[in-house]
Amino acid sequence: MVQAMTVAILVMAVLPALLAAAGAFDLMSYTIPNIIPGAMIALFIPFMVIIALSGGMSWSEIGLHLLGGAVGLAAGMALFAAGWVGGGDAKLFAAAMLWLGWDALLEYTIMASILGGVLTFALLALRRVPLPSFLVKQPWLAHLSDHKAGVPYGVALAAAALLVLPDTRVFQIASGG
Repeated sequence: MVQAMTVAILVMAVLPALLAAAGAFDLMSYTIPNIIPGAMIALFIPFMVIIALSGGMSWSEIGLHLLGGAVGLAAGMALFAAGWVGGGDAKLFAAAMLWLGWDALLEYTIMASILGGVLTFALLALRRVPLPSFLVKQPWLAHLSDHKAGVPYGVALAAAALLVLPDTRVFQIASGG
């Protein structure tokens, strides 16, 4: 019973809170603190041990989550090396893929791409209009409206993970389904 409650809290409360924090940090500072993807990875380990020992997932299913994380890390590193995403975005993508698993790779990537495109167009529109003086006093809003600033892609990555998470096996186990 305690194990089931621990799993549910991790997947249905802590993981979404970490994803939301990553998106919020990226939106406001264009950085994702290493502690966030680090915590996501660190929490994955006890989650999988509990799930494996309870028989909720086979070791091969757990292996596919590890594969998803590894592919996410390789893809994130390649995108970072090309200068297309920041290091925090690459780490967040890998940590999210660890939790979402191999089966969610395509859905997560497509969702993140769509949301990233929407975010980019929204920022382009925002940057065409001068901010009212009272909003310019907010440094993070001023930075978002700066034509030279990039796109805080961690917002799209976090939102996509939150949208895909309920369809994953991890979430089904945590919710008792």
